Amino acid sequence: MPGDEIEVPKEIREFMLEDAQETILGQKNGATKQYRYGNLHIREYSDKFLVHTDRIDPRQDPMGHLIHDAPEVLIGLACAAFTGIQSAKKFHKKRSSLASGIFFSAVSGYLGYVGTKKIKSYLE
Repeated sequence: MPGDEIEVPKEIREFMLEDAQETILGQKNGATKQYRYGNLHIREYSDKFLVHTDRIDPRQDPMGHLIHDAPEVLIGLACAAFTGIQSAKKFHKKRSSLASGIFFSAVSGYLGYVGTKKIKSYLE
């Protein structure tokens, strides 16, 4: 099932697929490197690999991946953008409000991200 991770100890290695490509796409979650092979997302740690299947390969369909596999990122970005736009409308004549607008956008984005991630974990 997408989202479930399998832990593979490094001793069992070299299971690493020759065609897997190192990538920056995805959350590293403390991994030293991460790879993609089709819908597989492989994270490499010092002592193990964590492997899970994404519904959609972000290299093929980035928006589909955000919607189906990482909605927390999409919602966090939307919350930050919405708050930024609202702050800009409200404080457009006050330059001193730029910092507070950026701050509130960041907080709103973070809260949207964390909240969606919690909801997603309860649903899985």
